[in-house]
Amino acid sequence: MSSSPNPQISRPPRPLSALPLRISVIIPTYEREEILCQTLASLLQQDYPSYEVLVVDQTVQHQPDTEAYLDKLATEQKIRLFQVDWASLPRARNYAVWRATGDVVLFLDDDVELPSGFLAAHARNYQHAEIGAVAGRVYDRMKLADADPNLSIDYLPPEAMDPGIAWYHIDLVHTQKPQQVITARGCNMSFRRELFTQHGLWFDERFRGSAVREESDFCLRIRRTGLQIWYDPEAHLVHLGEETGGCHDISTRSFQYQITFYHNHFLMGLKNLTPYQSLRLFSKLFDCHVLGHPPCYKSKSPLKILSRGVFYCVGFVSALKTLAQSRWQNQSVSAEIHPA
Repeated sequence: MSSSPNPQISRPPRPLSALPLRISVIIPTYEREEILCQTLASLLQQDYPSYEVLVVDQTVQHQPDTEAYLDKLATEQKIRLFQVDWASLPRARNYAVWRATGDVVLFLDDDVELPSGFLAAHARNYQHAEIGAVAGRVYDRMKLADADPNLSIDYLPPEAMDPGIAWYHIDLVHTQKPQQVITARGCNMSFRRELFTQHGLWFDERFRGSAVREESDFCLRIRRTGLQIWYDPEAHLVHLGEETGGCHDISTRSFQYQITFYHNHFLMGLKNLTPYQSLRLFSKLFDCHVLGHPPCYKSKSPLKILSRGVFYCVGFVSALKTLAQSRWQNQSVSAEIHPA
């Protein structure tokens, strides 16, 4: 299956000698052991001429073999290891960016497998001044067996650039052609560091739990800079999708996960979208995740729908509370700095 052509022009690769001088690869990690070591081994096999690896380790206590491996890489200066006593994905991203030295920052999950030339595939896109971010292609290991081998998309439909409904139309697995997109997946995305240092964009640390939609929130805010997010299918990796550790610090069946899932979606919409766009997003969120209609295909049990509806409502109220608390805190700080 192929969609209609997109007016965006595919961009040819540039020679390696023209690539940016330095990439900072950032890996936030939480409660991962052997798979983290495999991810780092895969990354350190890259032959890109200049890059650094920053690991923000939020694990309280590693297994001895993992700890020894991380210490060895740090001692050999193959990675920069930062061990912290808190657990937050967006905070870990910001923490590492502050300490990065590269022209480009590239974020990976702690359970991925990289092909050769992966870093170069990201970096070559930044020879185009209008590109501020690169979204890489993601193959999910757990879904590969169920993937339709005949499904092939050349260009995403126009709906995939509509911030009200894009999240249900963007497919960074089957899309074959380079093109402008509205967002990236957090396990495989890179940005010009100037987005942080010059434009003042940072990951919003109010996104909770699994931090779902924190990368989408960040990408939506890139729009005001005038820079593009560019999808490059050659910048691909395999997401191994480990079921423990990483963002899975809470069970997906837990009350906490369900509430933070909706909280994060509402927070993204309320912050970045127009009232009309927000209405469309929240309606689709209800239709898909509460009622269970495609593409979610959830249980149609009345009890399940009722429970999901409760989480939906609680998540909305929770997002409003988050915004209200932030505004109150900002006003309090402003009053302290600029008293009447």
